[in-house]
Amino acid sequence: MGLKPDHWITRMARDHRMIEPFAEKQVSDGVISYGVSSYGYDIRVANEFKIFTNVYSAMVDPKKFDPKSMVDFNGDMCIIPPNSFALARTVEYFRIPRNVLTICLGKSTYARCGIIVNVTPFEPEWEGYVTLEISNTTPLPAKIYANEGIAQVLFFEADDICKISYADKKGKYQRQQQIQLPRL
Repeated sequence: MGLKPDHWITRMARDHRMIEPFAEKQVSDGVISYGVSSYGYDIRVANEFKIFTNVYSAMVDPKKFDPKSMVDFNGDMCIIPPNSFALARTVEYFRIPRNVLTICLGKSTYARCGIIVNVTPFEPEWEGYVTLEISNTTPLPAKIYANEGIAQVLFFEADDICKISYADKKGKYQRQQQIQLPRL
């Protein structure tokens, strides 16, 4: 299994619609950068957010997540309260080939501000908008800019095709179109 360079990512995006919309070059003029990088793709955060709130004193339970613990927000920027988090989704829609696995890591610009982006791997044949978990680890409010870079996706191509893909398993987050709360 090997990390894939920019020309492979560009070819896969163009020929197989792996990333839509696709920025063939790094865009960085006045924005937190996004688009193709040396060995990955910098994804953007859309303008839809679900911000964690403790108004109802709910307990966080991944087996029975209470949607009342989140407040919906749309806008060009999102303020995440201190020591809290928000869910968001990518601008880009992904179609991962059967012989590819991705790892996604937050961009250093946000990480250096105490903002951590957590995304699970995109499994072979997973498809959809990516749900992002954005944590503000600081004691101060943190600003997130919509339609700008938030994280980098690294693509790994396997030597062999996987036996069972995410599509084969009929994964619960397949083809998600919006921010998806935890499901059991």
